Amino acid sequence: MNLRACGILILALMAGGTGCSYYDSHTITYLGAPRPAATSPAQVKILQTPPSRPHERLGEIVVDASLNPPPDVNKVEARFRREAARLGADAVVVVSDRAETTGWWMSGPCWSPSVSSLQSRVIVGVAIKYRPAE
Repeated sequence: MNLRACGILILALMAGGTGCSYYDSHTITYLGAPRPAATSPAQVKILQTPPSRPHERLGEIVVDASLNPPPDVNKVEARFRREAARLGADAVVVVSDRAETTGWWMSGPCWSPSVSSLQSRVIVGVAIKYRPAE
């Protein structure tokens, strides 16, 4: 790698590690879980504890957000609602909220780089669908 390419790579990596907020999300659908039709994100409720009402677990939603600056709660909840609505869920139960190492970035010259870890806030919710009243 020539010196110019090395400098461009380092600048790109450093730009990703500066104080900008970021949000990423993905869904893990449970094998054998019901597959209801999509719902409206506006109808999806965010819960901190499982409801007493009978329900089915559809899958997990993982939101990966910046740790510094802290994520905007409204944006995290919007991600949960959007992903849960695609699964046909009525609600999301938040089951985990933790900081963890999710990547690495380098700075300094190519011949003597400094490697730092990228810490993110990882929030996991379980998408649920209420059972019809019997």
